[in-house]
Amino acid sequence: MVAGGAGFLGSNLCARLIRDGHHIICLDNFQTGRWSNIQQLPPGSLEVIRHDLTRDQLPPLAVDEIYNLACAASPPLYQRDPVHTLFTSMRGAHTLLELARRCSARIFQSSTSEIYGNPQVHPQPETYWGHVNCNGPRACYDEGKRCAEVLFFDAHRAHGTHIKVGRIFNTYGPFMHPNDGRVVSNFIVQALRNEPITVYGDGSQTRSFCYVDDLIDLMLRFMGSDPEFLGPLNMGNPDERNMVEVAELIRELTGSGSPIVTRPLPVDDPVRRCPDISLARDRLGWEPTTSLHAGLGLTIEYFERRLRRRRAHPEIERVGFGLPQPTLAGVKA
Repeated sequence: MVAGGAGFLGSNLCARLIRDGHHIICLDNFQTGRWSNIQQLPPGSLEVIRHDLTRDQLPPLAVDEIYNLACAASPPLYQRDPVHTLFTSMRGAHTLLELARRCSARIFQSSTSEIYGNPQVHPQPETYWGHVNCNGPRACYDEGKRCAEVLFFDAHRAHGTHIKVGRIFNTYGPFMHPNDGRVVSNFIVQALRNEPITVYGDGSQTRSFCYVDDLIDLMLRFMGSDPEFLGPLNMGNPDERNMVEVAELIRELTGSGSPIVTRPLPVDDPVRRCPDISLARDRLGWEPTTSLHAGLGLTIEYFERRLRRRRAHPEIERVGFGLPQPTLAGVKA
């Protein structure tokens, strides 16, 4: 089961698992996930359940593995309803841990680099406890994920639940939502439209961007690893870039004439962010293989196709770049 399976990471994970021969239950409330993300997947291998982990009781299910990716990950989306965001991480983790316990299933928790807050240690190893603001505008996401980690490790200690906890750093690639407010999608869409590319702060703040296929590969290696290897595990690419550098590369790859403009840095926005991936290298033999140049090229191609489709079908304006939503036929509500 992939909770949050219609989102960016979730839909890429579902596609990979289906290619590997698995039958998937996609659980999503479609608050930020999109039907168009999963429409291209083989229907015989995918069962979709519309479900909100903060409100609904799970139907009876029997699963072998659970991937908990259920939570909006971009600040504009998770700050839209911060209480729901917090409860998604907390209640969602508890609900899925109980399912894992009943089914004796292995369960993965998608934690986040936001655990580290605005770090004072660089790059960030898993042993770093972080430098966080627990009551700022980003806290609903950061603290929800920190609480979920507590629940996972306590479930393992108390009940022997087979857990894996991965801290995901900035990830990009096809099936990103064009309006989710993340750096890569923002820059690409603005460049393709020849609109000003908006950089927050002076552009010197850094992030480390991992292409989605590399991230999914690490996730699957982690899930298939020694049961005693619980994590937390940093999951990301240590190729650190500043925001102006990324904006200029996207402008070059798109052939855009967009100017780069600056806006004030949002509250609590981290100044530096880069994973120490020594643990992933040593325990799983994993290294990211997709360069930023190559990954951005693939991501730009995806957004160009969506733009062309939008121009050909202007009626989908109301749902962004996605296709019109299908009916619920064959989908469990």
